[in-house]
Amino acid sequence: MHCSFPSDMLCTAACSFLILVFWAPVHSGPLTNPHPNITDQELFWGADQYDFSVVLPAAGLECFWHFAHRGERFYLSFMVQWVTGVGHDRHLSVTVNAPSGLLVSTVDDAKGQVNFEAEETGFYQMCFSNFHNRFGTMQVSLSFGVYYDGYQDPAKGKEEEEKKKEEVSRKLNNTLSIIEDATHKVENYVFHMFRYYSFGRMRKSADYFLLLSNSQYITWWSTALSLLIVTSGYLQLLFLKRLFITKTCAEDEKPRC
Repeated sequence: MHCSFPSDMLCTAACSFLILVFWAPVHSGPLTNPHPNITDQELFWGADQYDFSVVLPAAGLECFWHFAHRGERFYLSFMVQWVTGVGHDRHLSVTVNAPSGLLVSTVDDAKGQVNFEAEETGFYQMCFSNFHNRFGTMQVSLSFGVYYDGYQDPAKGKEEEEKKKEEVSRKLNNTLSIIEDATHKVENYVFHMFRYYSFGRMRKSADYFLLLSNSQYITWWSTALSLLIVTSGYLQLLFLKRLFITKTCAEDEKPRC
């Protein structure tokens, strides 16, 4: 009895270990939340922008959503590059709605910029409507996003303020702090330069498509007018020749028109 008791205990422990190892993965299920300790504010936080083109069909509507936090800057730049169809209009109707559904801004033009400070946290809706053209398609170049001038976590705001007060005198002569501030300013300036460069590139592409469209328009009309002139000249000549039809006459008769 004394010899079998330890072996039974070891066997029971080994079986329990194997059951826990093979049973837990089956009933634990997939990990639905990979970051349980991170809020949605921290997951979505970041300065990002988008730059692309979209084709709107006749009387079409396209909507996009972008996340922004309260107190941060939201910007949108758009420009119509080309329009096809009969009786086309280059005007584009743009609306920006807040996460609560309130209308933040609206623009009805071939190009424009929207820049405002977000009053709500959530996804802002941008809708682009081509209702001016019932039979025409247009291509629109878009550039939108958010940028942050200095985000501070509310939970750590008071602690950081106290630390800043204590370290003000020490950081005044700190070269690394000065370089960091200068780098942040340069990065901010470069970002705004990228925005203006993107809008200038959209304007340049729109001018190119307009020039190409005008060239095709002039070429087709020149060809049509040339054909019209040649055809009208041929018809006039044919009409004049029919006025002078002569007949074979006798010797005593005079030719008549």
